Amino acid sequence: MVVINTHRAIKKIVVVSGLIILSGCAATPMKSDPAFAPARPVAPAPSMKSHGAIYQAGYGISLFEDLKARRVGDILTVVLVEKTDASKKAGTTSKKKTDVDIAAPVILGSPLQFNASGLLPLASNVGNNLSVGLNSNQNFSGEGDSNQSNSLNGRITVTVAEVLPNGNMLIRGEKMLAINQGNEYVRFSGIVRPLDIQRDNTVLSTLVADTKISYAGEGAVADANTSGWLARFFNSSWWPF
Repeated sequence: MVVINTHRAIKKIVVVSGLIILSGCAATPMKSDPAFAPARPVAPAPSMKSHGAIYQAGYGISLFEDLKARRVGDILTVVLVEKTDASKKAGTTSKKKTDVDIAAPVILGSPLQFNASGLLPLASNVGNNLSVGLNSNQNFSGEGDSNQSNSLNGRITVTVAEVLPNGNMLIRGEKMLAINQGNEYVRFSGIVRPLDIQRDNTVLSTLVADTKISYAGEGAVADANTSGWLARFFNSSWWPF
């Protein structure tokens, strides 16, 4: 006969459930984003060799072309010079005042009154006329001020992912830095014109269209700078108070 300790079994279930919940709340390590994966050049189809000819297809050497990126898989260096400053200030003041006075009607030289003692035994009939007075005063004042400043400097080397029909190039790339107990990720994508590429095969990030820049990190420093799930719940819109 097997005797099962119910209290001990419930205790083990609670402990295991707590460990599962805590492991699920742990931060998920970041991984390389496939959307920023480097593009590989397309291998050209093999051409027919012409025996006895001086020049063979696929074996040409370009003596007069520069080193600028122009084909899928070529490398391009982006110089990050992003800087934004935003400021907003708003103020609102409103006032409203209303006064309404309606005099008691006069009949035959005397103001019209009503018998209050008939309604309430202790009420007096003095001043029980039909005059009406209403006063209303409303004041509102609001003020808001917001300032924001961002700056990002550095370099990231990306690859050409696609050459558009008009000659512009879709570029994308990712850089990962492993520093002590954390990893830093820099991701960049956008569309660049060949005319904006400098002679040293670099382009300013301010000249790239449809720019998407992501700078994020993971590790001990990033975890220390992130609030816990319970604090995020109290600061979210789900908290009703």
